[in-house]
Amino acid sequence: MGNNINRIHNANRYWFNMSARRIPKNYRNVTGIAAHRKSKDIAAFESTLERDFLSLIEFSPDVESFEVQPVTIEWRNKAGSTRRYTPDVLVHFTHKANRPPTLFEIKYRDDLSENWKRLKPKFKQAISFAKGQDWRFKIASEVEIRTPLLKSATFLLPFTRQGPGPEAYMELLDTKLKEARQTTPRQLLQAIFDDEWNQAKLLPTLWYLVGTFQIGCELSKPLTMKSPIWYLP
Repeated sequence: MGNNINRIHNANRYWFNMSARRIPKNYRNVTGIAAHRKSKDIAAFESTLERDFLSLIEFSPDVESFEVQPVTIEWRNKAGSTRRYTPDVLVHFTHKANRPPTLFEIKYRDDLSENWKRLKPKFKQAISFAKGQDWRFKIASEVEIRTPLLKSATFLLPFTRQGPGPEAYMELLDTKLKEARQTTPRQLLQAIFDDEWNQAKLLPTLWYLVGTFQIGCELSKPLTMKSPIWYLP
């Protein structure tokens, strides 16, 4: 069983009309709904892990859109009973990313280990169904989701949603960064203004540009005012 889980996780190293979703009471996980630009409808999540996954794919420049619980797969088992399985998320990638749509199941690793016998037939059906649609099926656990990139995404998404701010701020940042080529957020702001008050005014626009990939930054590492940033032509 452990080898089967590892094989599926090894295949997950490559990343990312919402149907009505009823949120059951769940005393282990946090449930809720959230608005995402890449989902046509409000996206419901049944755990903090699902919430974090949705934040990642919302942030990813490779993701065009996604749907929560998009399909229900039906089949008959050997005893002739009807079985159903609804994967968590269908992710559509951009043309540039050159990846097929992918059905994702979001599960904690301990859930996979404890319930593998029950889950394995569902996953086999999902693999077969996805193949018939020219899609892929993948499992994502906290190992793939809860990374430094998630922390960067969680921090930057509010700035990307609120917009860039005044155009003059963008021009100031772009001009100084073009001159410096590579610097840090703190050094860039200090190169523009001496006083902290005006530096603080520029900061939301700076994070917007980082979060929308208009300023280069290594987002898979902890993001601070000392993080290297660089000009993107």
